[in-house]
Amino acid sequence: MNIRTMIAEDEMMARKELLYLLKDEKGIILTPHAETGEQLIELYTEHQPDVIFLDVEMPGFTGMEAARYITDQTVGDTPLFVFTTAYDEYAMDAFEIEAVDYLLKPYDETRFKKSMMRIRKAIMSREKLEKTVNVKPTASKLLVDDGERVVVLAPDSIYYAVPNKRLLEIHTEDKVIMSRMTLQELEDELSGHLFFRTHRSYLVNLNHVLEITPWFNGTSNLTLKDKNRTKIPVSRSASKSLLKTFKV
Repeated sequence: MNIRTMIAEDEMMARKELLYLLKDEKGIILTPHAETGEQLIELYTEHQPDVIFLDVEMPGFTGMEAARYITDQTVGDTPLFVFTTAYDEYAMDAFEIEAVDYLLKPYDETRFKKSMMRIRKAIMSREKLEKTVNVKPTASKLLVDDGERVVVLAPDSIYYAVPNKRLLEIHTEDKVIMSRMTLQELEDELSGHLFFRTHRSYLVNLNHVLEITPWFNGTSNLTLKDKNRTKIPVSRSASKSLLKTFKV
């Protein structure tokens, strides 16, 4: 099992201590380290680590603030966070962010190995869940309630969906269906089909993507194959996951 690992720590000696402990662990792939919360956010987007050893207190964004930002912006699995600090007063905040562990400085080697066991167990659980989802049977037809009637749609006839006030716009080649279902409910119904959440507000059928165009600050746009050549925004956190999806 390979684990892409990032250290976010502004103190050089603390980074060296973590590096010393990590060198004896099998399958660790180290990414560039971060020394501020802002740098962590930037490097996370670029390198997509599986786990981040994250100092609670750093210059600029604190570790907690950076972790919350990454969690809010990430589509799909967020990285596993192991918070590190010399104080135990932040433990409750760490577990509110669903941190996999919390390590006190100076690090104890035995305690560190237990943390690595938790990390490996969490990653194995995610991989097992992904395999289960991938074999889920898919529905050939979708029933959509527009408030007055139930419309029967083939999943592949849907190009994209986007919320509009309290309704959901479901766009096909020749019509727009307004439904009372939520975007998340539609995404759940389409599980197993090639749909992708490019943004908090957009669900797109990847079978209808014509091209992907880089935009700015790590974001991009999708152009669909419909007659209007509709452009769909892709958030920075979703852009790399999208490219990986097309490579599969």
